[in-house]
Amino acid sequence: MNKIFFKNYFLLFLLILSSNFLLSALPDNISELVDESAPAVVNITAKKEVSQRSSYGYGGIPDEMLERFGIPREFREMPQQKREATSYGSGFILKDNYIMTNFHVVEDSTDVTVSLSDRREFSAEIIGSDKKSDVALLKVKTNENLPFLSLGDSEKVRVGDWVMAIGSPYRLNATVTAGIVSAKARSVPGQSTSYIPFIQSDVAINPGNSGGPLFNLNGEVIGINACLLYTSDAADEEDSVD
Repeated sequence: MNKIFFKNYFLLFLLILSSNFLLSALPDNISELVDESAPAVVNITAKKEVSQRSSYGYGGIPDEMLERFGIPREFREMPQQKREATSYGSGFILKDNYIMTNFHVVEDSTDVTVSLSDRREFSAEIIGSDKKSDVALLKVKTNENLPFLSLGDSEKVRVGDWVMAIGSPYRLNATVTAGIVSAKARSVPGQSTSYIPFIQSDVAINPGNSGGPLFNLNGEVIGINACLLYTSDAADEEDSVD
């Protein structure tokens, strides 16, 4: 009886000890960082026109039937039709109302709208972009001085450092996730042309997080989050652009 009691007491002691150790290892300023940084993180809605051709031949009649009646191919093909497509992502405001995001979020867009956490919306213009590094720079059309973030030095980031992300996964605005840096200078599998080293972390990144900021514990942006999908055993990769 005493042996069982002692064993249970010892296991409880170890559980409390390990819990206290984990709690002491967690950063205690995450909530403060969120309060300070979230107002400068935006949700991006980008619209563009895409062309598509019907797969059922002219007038909805299958190509095989039209071919059987000897109708030339140029008369069988339906003209391309345009439709509006919308993509969603995240971004963050820099000084003078400039906004950083991923290139693939605003690629070929004709209309870009940014939404702040306080529900204000502004039209934005694409100032510049680089497809290889998957980075785009926007400019908000407003005379207001919007809240902005400061950039940190990604070269000083160490493996094991705590980091935090804010973004809009699945259009859920101002979603906060945190974790540690898992590795640095990663390359993207299947993208041999990529020359940008990635910071790999275990911070949860999902579709819609792309373009949002990755913070160090000083509240400085040290990377741009990107939800990268590659075909290698159907695996997903979560990284941040350095």
